[in-house]
Amino acid sequence: MKRTLLALTCLSAFGLTALAADNEKTKPDNTATNARDRSGETKTSGDQSNNSADLKTTQAVRQALMKDSELSMTAKNIKVITVNGQVTLRGPVKTAQEKTKIDQIAKSAAGGAQINDQLDVKGSN
Repeated sequence: MKRTLLALTCLSAFGLTALAADNEKTKPDNTATNARDRSGETKTSGDQSNNSADLKTTQAVRQALMKDSELSMTAKNIKVITVNGQVTLRGPVKTAQEKTKIDQIAKSAAGGAQINDQLDVKGSN
């Protein structure tokens, strides 16, 4: 009985150690992204204008992205920020084709607004 208990304890400890090591490997390092966002050189969601025309443009782009069934959930979760009629698209997408498609959707939905495409192709993990 003592051997069984000891064996189970050792296996549990080994399993928890392996799980903890795996979690350490998957933690993202967003240091560079965070520094970039704090620098003020790029638009963040906090920069979204409260102007009614800008809000309508952002809404139209977001709705068009959500309606497209071919886009991944990653692509649908990009940031759409409109300030003074300029739409900034930021965030990761899985493929270059997705990036191109999002740009086309945004141009169509934004009604002639200028599009600043800052999307990053990350690939599927």
